[in-house]
Amino acid sequence: MKNIVCLNSNTYHGFSIDEAIEGAVNAGYSYIELAAVRGYTEHVLPEMSDAELEEVQNKLKRNGITCIALAGHSDLMKEEGIENFSKNIELASRLGCKFITTSTGEAHDDDSEIDDEEVIIRTLKKLSEKCKKYGISLLIETHGNNYATGNAVKSLGEKVGSSNFGVTYDTANVIFYGNTMPYEDLEQSADNVKLIHLKDKLGPNNEWNFPAIGKGNLDMKKISGILQKTNCTAPLSIEVEFTSEGPANLEEVHQAIQDSYQTVEKLINK
Repeated sequence: MKNIVCLNSNTYHGFSIDEAIEGAVNAGYSYIELAAVRGYTEHVLPEMSDAELEEVQNKLKRNGITCIALAGHSDLMKEEGIENFSKNIELASRLGCKFITTSTGEAHDDDSEIDDEEVIIRTLKKLSEKCKKYGISLLIETHGNNYATGNAVKSLGEKVGSSNFGVTYDTANVIFYGNTMPYEDLEQSADNVKLIHLKDKLGPNNEWNFPAIGKGNLDMKKISGILQKTNCTAPLSIEVEFTSEGPANLEEVHQAIQDSYQTVEKLINK
C-alpha cells in the first residue's frame, strides 16, 4: 500500500507560494495541496488571471511538483462563503486538482452551531454536483464545532448522498476540535476518507500546538497500521501549523517539512 505524500502549502502561512515551492522541492516532495483560503493563506485565488495561474503551474512543472488538491476553505453557512467556494471549485479545475477541501464554517476558530442541518445538506448537494462536472471530489475536513470527527463528516456525507463527496481527515483537528483521538475514529470512517491532512499534536487537546510530524504525541505507526488495515490509500497532505505564535522564521518551516517528509517516508510508506 502506497500513499502519495504531499505538502499542504498552508504550512507556509505568512510566506509566499514561491517559498512554499522552494521548500517542497528541497525536502523531496513531488505533490502539493495549494491553499486558497481567503483572508488567511492566499497562495492562489480564483481572481487570478489565466496568465498568473499559468505562471504558478509552470513553476510547479519546472520543479517536478504536481498539484493534486486545493484547500479552498469557505464558510458555507454564509452566502458569500458559498459564492467564494463555488469560484474555488473552478479554480481547482483550472489547476487540474482531483480534490477540493473546505470546512463548513469559518476556516479558523469555528465555534458556530448549525441549527438546521438540512440547509448545509442542500448547499453541499449543489456544490457536489458542480464538482462532479469538473471531475473533482468535494471533501469536508474534520474541523470546527459541528463536524470535528471522521464519523461526523461520514454521517453528513451519507445525508448528502453524492458519489464524489468524502472526508478530509485531519489527524490533529479531531483532537483539537473534537476532543477525540484519531485512531478508532479514522478506522471507522476510513472508507470515506479521500484525503488526509497528516498533522501532529502536542500539549492539551485544546492547545494550538502542531509540530513537525514525529515531533508530537501522535502514534504514526498506529496510524500507518490503520491505513493498511482499511486499505486506505488517500494522499497524505503534510501540514505543520506550529504554535499560536507561529514559526520563528522561514528556515524553521523548511526544516519542519523536511523532518516531516523523512518521518512519513520511514513510518507510513515502508
